[in-house]
Amino acid sequence: MYAVFRSGGKQYRASQGDRLRLERIDAGVGDTVSFDEVLLVGEGADIKIGSPLVEGGRIEGTVMSQGRGKKIDVIKFKRRKNYKRQRGHRQYFTEVEITSITSA
Repeated sequence: MYAVFRSGGKQYRASQGDRLRLERIDAGVGDTVSFDEVLLVGEGADIKIGSPLVEGGRIEGTVMSQGRGKKIDVIKFKRRKNYKRQRGHRQYFTEVEITSITSA
């Protein structure tokens, strides 16, 4: 069974046992988190699609780690104008292992 849920302004597809890197969630390592904004649940021909959310849909997971992603270089440059700005960005993430998917 798989589900599509919303977290941090993005949508993710998950099955039980998957490890996902989500936008940062305020939770400690080892804590249990639940996601109530479930958009789709099912497998094969047996699929429940919410409008917009599935009634009673819930996804539970365990926080495995907190961290920061790879560095992305942001460069602004204009030729012949003596203009160059260089910055870096590292996005925070939370790695979650999906433990259960339920639909009412």
